[in-house]
Amino acid sequence: MQFQTPLVPATLIRRYKRFLADCTLDDGREVTAHCANPGSMMGLAEPGFRVWLEPNDDPKKKLKFGLRLVEPAEGVLVGVDTSVPNRALRAALEAGAVPGLGGYEQVRAEVKYGQNSRIDFLLTGGGQPDIYVEVKSVTLSREAGIAEFPDSVTTRGLKHLEELSSMTAAGHRAVMLYLVQRTDCRAMRLASDIDPAYAAGFAKARSAGVEVMVLGCDLSPAAITPGEALPFTD
Repeated sequence: MQFQTPLVPATLIRRYKRFLADCTLDDGREVTAHCANPGSMMGLAEPGFRVWLEPNDDPKKKLKFGLRLVEPAEGVLVGVDTSVPNRALRAALEAGAVPGLGGYEQVRAEVKYGQNSRIDFLLTGGGQPDIYVEVKSVTLSREAGIAEFPDSVTTRGLKHLEELSSMTAAGHRAVMLYLVQRTDCRAMRLASDIDPAYAAGFAKARSAGVEVMVLGCDLSPAAITPGEALPFTD
């Protein structure tokens, strides 16, 4: 997925009210960027970090910049916009480029299902069972090379696991897909200490037949592209 506008570098001053980030552009101007991330952004919101902003000239938007990437260490990029994974994955799914999720004729997004929920992607056709795919963005890393989810308590994430389990009970395939938006991680695990309830719900969902997939990302200031499959570690 190409960014609509080339990203510009800046320095993070502070992230606050969850969805706002004050930054200093390289020319010295201070701007406020929209931060599309409801999580804690643990380890990624330190003042002084190098960040990458996407400018926009949309008159309907109050903020003229969006925070897209954080560089917590030299050469390490982390995608912090949680809306990006679904946009990037849709193109890959439609092209049949996601291992294990190819051969479907139709890819639909935000389809109503379960108890007042919407699935990120519903794949149908091609003579295969329908498959429900829920996507989560993974940005936390507290140990070198290991990504973790979640970075804060997520009751919504727990509900999604329960909804996926109901789909397997109905005879469908269901996949919990974690997209690791970091260039420095080669495996993923649950942050069970941060949200024990989510970890318990995850174990229950796997027992019910929910499949787990982890994908890495190719990240740059120009684009974000789903990458190779990564191992999930218990």
